[in-house]
Amino acid sequence: MTMKRAMTVAGSDSSGGAGLQADLKTFQEFGVYGMSALTTIVTMDPKNGWSHNVFPTPVEILEAQIETILSIGIDAMKTGMLGSVEIIELVARKIDELKLDKVVIDPVMVCKGEDEVLHPETAVALRELLVPRATVVTPNLFEAAQLAGTAPIKTIDDMRAAAEKIHALGAKYVLIKGGNKLDLDKAIDLLYDGKEFEILESEKIETTNTHGAGCSSSAAIAAQLAEGKSPREAILIAKDFITEAVRHSWKMNDYVGPVNHGAYHKYGIAEKTQK
Repeated sequence: MTMKRAMTVAGSDSSGGAGLQADLKTFQEFGVYGMSALTTIVTMDPKNGWSHNVFPTPVEILEAQIETILSIGIDAMKTGMLGSVEIIELVARKIDELKLDKVVIDPVMVCKGEDEVLHPETAVALRELLVPRATVVTPNLFEAAQLAGTAPIKTIDDMRAAAEKIHALGAKYVLIKGGNKLDLDKAIDLLYDGKEFEILESEKIETTNTHGAGCSSSAAIAAQLAEGKSPREAILIAKDFITEAVRHSWKMNDYVGPVNHGAYHKYGIAEKTQK
């Protein structure tokens, strides 16, 4: 028996809802063998309003992790929180060295609950070094505006304008995740392949328990690319996956509520089969 394999290069979320923990859970849900290279450790302070502390991994230790994984072989990869320009440069170099062609770039710039870029220089490096190497890049509204160099995104037209600018940087597919942040009655994402825009709609689920949604969505895309799906097919499956994960999300404590990674197979597919 053989399994498709995927690598995540991402940070560790000590609460388990996001980061490489979310990625590995998602890979497992799709029957893909997941491997992880740890870039940062993120902790939360329950005595100080769940404020985040970020502890980067030395670049030489990250490179040793990546070399271990690449010696085994991968069918697809994704990135999450990278944390420094040096780490971004390392990831870009490894993509080029192995000519990796199934690459999902989740341009993480902030921790959930934060509203400022962790390190502004990393946003520049993401834009210049990793977006051009992306099969799919998956920014949320804030990240898309940062990558595109535009004002805050508030409408679908704003999403289209940003997607064109991001695609021009070199990404093959741009998926801007609007989710429930737009003032609309549907959860809206926008897919752009350089020729056509496609609006992806799903039920708008009113909940604040969305911790890990972005990581899990991009991991689902990477898993489907590893399984041989086209980028568009992978993105559509990921949209269904994250809709169910949010629908069945739960409140962990007074500060955070993670998505439910098992919901797509436990509830979503079963419900569709019964209809």
